Amino acid sequence: MTLDVVNNENQKVGSLDVSDELFGGRVKVDLIHESVVRANAADRQGTHATKTRGLVSGSGRKPWRQKGTGRARVGETRNPLWRKGGTSHGPQPRSYDYQLSKKVEKGALRAALSAKLQGGDVIVVDALDAGEIKTRAVVGLLKTLGVAGKALLVDVQPEAKFALSVRNVAGVRMLPSNRVTARDVMDTRKVVLTQAALEKLQEVLS
Repeated sequence: MTLDVVNNENQKVGSLDVSDELFGGRVKVDLIHESVVRANAADRQGTHATKTRGLVSGSGRKPWRQKGTGRARVGETRNPLWRKGGTSHGPQPRSYDYQLSKKVEKGALRAALSAKLQGGDVIVVDALDAGEIKTRAVVGLLKTLGVAGKALLVDVQPEAKFALSVRNVAGVRMLPSNRVTARDVMDTRKVVLTQAALEKLQEVLS
């Protein structure tokens, strides 16, 4: 598979060979699903909480004696069976994060990039840089490249001024190549990579 490398004016300035063995095979959707679910779980705040019988307000005094009244036995008014009592086995603050093996994560990223490459949704540019911090310049660049809607920009090490210019563009993110995940790739319409970034990813994922 050979991809065109374009400049900021969307003019072809070279080409890049991409391994068919790496990105040309069947897209393993199950790996992408596992990686996306794990990433979503890690982003959950997990701050939900209910009050147990030890946290609700109320007396710890026994309301009435154990025997002789004809009523059900009860130890305190805060027990879960009573109105305004504590909640038993309710949700408590926790982390939903869990780990997948490096092999699965790499396979998921490989599959996600394969899906975008096979769908023609990857654009390779020679460089992503800016002479000054201007959001308008990034918007103009994306328009020239034919990118509309959500987009992911990837470089080996994002140039500082360009990265600052991207921050105010709705739906557009910029990431270094060593932090890209399958969810990042699948959550966009277009993926714009520098030639160096794609070569680096191809080296890491092979």
